Amino acid sequence: MSDHPTAGRFDGREHILPVRIYYEDTDFTGLVYHGAYVRFFERGRSDFLRAAGIGHAELLDGERPLAFVVSKMTLEFVRPARIDDALQVITTYDTMRGPRMQIAQRIERAGEVLCRAGVEAVCIRPDGRPTRPTPALIAAVQPWLSPLPVAGG
Repeated sequence: MSDHPTAGRFDGREHILPVRIYYEDTDFTGLVYHGAYVRFFERGRSDFLRAAGIGHAELLDGERPLAFVVSKMTLEFVRPARIDDALQVITTYDTMRGPRMQIAQRIERAGEVLCRAGVEAVCIRPDGRPTRPTPALIAAVQPWLSPLPVAGG
């Protein structure tokens, strides 16, 4: 048994990250505070990349250091989560075009959707300017992207 935290697993194109709800994630009513969902989604996106072979060290080290910023995020809260719930953060990287990535995420409890997120992330250089991802990053993520539609049929 490993003492290392899990980075989740892939099931087809979906990355699944288990998370547990702790007291610190809840508000005074015992329900998960809405801002905690954003943290869980961030972990899902980061651990997707880590499981695909791209960690923060790889992004920051080398001749072309990169980072990601969220430029758009839409959230749909469907059902509340509570303390001690075992949840799954499910992340799908849909497309990469230029510096932009479209990502779909949801949080489930025993197969029931609790929250959905649509995320646009932009790849940036250390000076904050958008840049295309490196070939290594594209190659690592490519197997999990949505297939492009074929013209004419």
